[in-house]
Amino acid sequence: MLMKKRISLWQRLAQLVVAAGLVARAAAAETNVVNVSPAQAQKLIAEKQVVVLDLRTPEEFSAGHIAGATNINFRAAGFEQALTGLDKNQSYLVHCASGNRSTQALPKFQQLEFKSLYHMNSGFKGWQKVKLPVQ
Repeated sequence: MLMKKRISLWQRLAQLVVAAGLVARAAAAETNVVNVSPAQAQKLIAEKQVVVLDLRTPEEFSAGHIAGATNINFRAAGFEQALTGLDKNQSYLVHCASGNRSTQALPKFQQLEFKSLYHMNSGFKGWQKVKLPVQ
């Protein structure tokens, strides 16, 4: 009898683990994040498939940025509020200087249920390194 209870407890635990995994997978699937290179990012921009979000400081942005980019400072107190004003069904190309801040910001985009994100994880420095145009 004790052995039978142990088995059923283990079976129940296994079912819970599987269920938790399915819930986590479903939540992760809500926001599609694709990591892209600067060349891939340039193609998305040229084909007008994305809105570019530059998460650097205003000072960094004013020193040079991708043409048409919108600056939303990741370090600003109003960062989350700025995101809530965006169309969550639009596709966005997200980047910062080197990929650190934009990587940190991805969970916030997911929490707010953005549907389509492209992440240039080499950041603006990666863009400049391959000599793509800067405004």
